[in-house]
Amino acid sequence: MKNTLETRLGLFIALAMIAAFIIIELIGGVNIFKPGYHLRARFNNIQELKVGDAVKMAGVPVGQVQKIQLAENKVEVVLKLNKDAPVHTDSKATIKSKGLIGENYVAIDFGSASAPKLEQNKLIETVEQPDMSQLIAKLDDVASGVQNLTKSFTGDKIDNLLGPFTDFMRQNNPKLTAMIANFQGISAQIAEGKGTVGKLIYDESLYNSASASITNLQNAANEIQKTVAAARTIVDQVNSGQGTVGKLLKDDALYREATATMTNAKEILQKVNQGQGSVGKLVNDQEFYKNAKMTLQKLDKATEGLEDTGPLSIVGTLANTLF
Repeated sequence: MKNTLETRLGLFIALAMIAAFIIIELIGGVNIFKPGYHLRARFNNIQELKVGDAVKMAGVPVGQVQKIQLAENKVEVVLKLNKDAPVHTDSKATIKSKGLIGENYVAIDFGSASAPKLEQNKLIETVEQPDMSQLIAKLDDVASGVQNLTKSFTGDKIDNLLGPFTDFMRQNNPKLTAMIANFQGISAQIAEGKGTVGKLIYDESLYNSASASITNLQNAANEIQKTVAAARTIVDQVNSGQGTVGKLLKDDALYREATATMTNAKEILQKVNQGQGSVGKLVNDQEFYKNAKMTLQKLDKATEGLEDTGPLSIVGTLANTLF
């Protein structure tokens, strides 16, 4: 009988353990029996993350938080991941929550497929998420500021703000009415095409003239642009030594010839000034000048009596005068 009770008790305990294991597996338990590896992630704030919270990739559970501890002024979270979880060296871990006030979990992105996989117990890069409590506190401060601002607009203060404006409107009501009426009249004339502004808006001939003027300006601008382009082409040709001017500027042989010509001309002028050569003597010889002057005077005297003499007499007179 004793053996039978012990056998039943053993079977009961074994069945209870099997059932507990199945229940743990179904509800996403500790997975202590599954093979995997560990990674470490360090955060400034884990936002109520706790041991046993899930680790997910693209929303798919791939492990859970195994340990939380302090390390180097940060909170270090030890993650146990499934063996087939594709975590790479450029993957990043972020603490997120299910909904606005749901449970926290660690989300890991895939990273680059070409990057190597993280090895056992290595640190994974992290991305800090804003603290919801701080955001709520800031929103509360903003709401308090808005509330204080609305409280400041009491009836008395509104009257103090709008009172001078109301008095100004009352005092200048006739002037403002006249100004509005003038504006209405002007706008009506413009709408009818009257006046300079109205003609500018509605007169098609004026529009055509303006359009033609703009077209002419555009044509003139195009011509100026063509002229500038042609001038630029000429300058480029001159710079490259093309054409007469280009050769004058760029051809060294022509430059040397021009220099030699100027030197020769300078020497000739110097000789002329010094009275050398035929031209120099003609320019500088005083005797030649005197002889030429005397000859011209004799010719002048000879022509005075030509009107009263015949042809033969003229010839004789000229010969006697000159010789």
